Amino acid sequence: MTIAMKVTQAAASRAARMREATDRKIMQATLQIATSRGIGAVTIEEVARRSGVAKTTIYRRYRNTGDLLHKIQIETSSTFEVDDLAPTRSDLHCLLDRVAAAFNGEIGLKAVGLVLSSDNDYVKGLANQVIAPAEQRFYDYVRRGVEAGVFKHGLDTEFLFSTVLGSMLAYKALQERQAGVKPAEIDADKTGTANMPGASSDAGADSTNDAGTWADHMTNLLWPALAA
Repeated sequence: MTIAMKVTQAAASRAARMREATDRKIMQATLQIATSRGIGAVTIEEVARRSGVAKTTIYRRYRNTGDLLHKIQIETSSTFEVDDLAPTRSDLHCLLDRVAAAFNGEIGLKAVGLVLSSDNDYVKGLANQVIAPAEQRFYDYVRRGVEAGVFKHGLDTEFLFSTVLGSMLAYKALQERQAGVKPAEIDADKTGTANMPGASSDAGADSTNDAGTWADHMTNLLWPALAA
């Protein structure tokens, strides 16, 4: 490979990273506006103001606000693996740790709140980009436990998963209230994994030394409901 080709590739890589960063800013600003003020408050001008991205840059990507809302995709880290987890109490705790880590950050937490509270089909559909992959993995874990004869038959996994998400959101809100911080003042850089309920630096690790965490409480609640 010639020097010129290497320079060209490096420039293309930098441009791609810059575009991804810009798209992320637009997405985050759009979701912030939708969750705090409603979908009707989302405009190109307001997104530009919130994101710091120039209106001309946004218009190069989207024709208008409707096009922006139609095409926006939530970038999420809510995918996690469950194939290595057995239907045991300790692995249930590990699963809940992974759930907490997956919804770490402002976008994930807002998506949880939207799905549980919003009546707007578009907003719920947008938020479900974050929720649906995690719900499927939770379902797969429970299904394998049922097939192994460890978990009860006839479990309402949709209700159980909603309970997990709702309790996680409530636990986080209580933490913020006890710390004297309003939820709106929390930004993505301050909602690290260490601050999430029950999440440890290693999402797959057993948090036996972290007594009283959200994952501990949810394990105590869920295991009797799941175990056959």
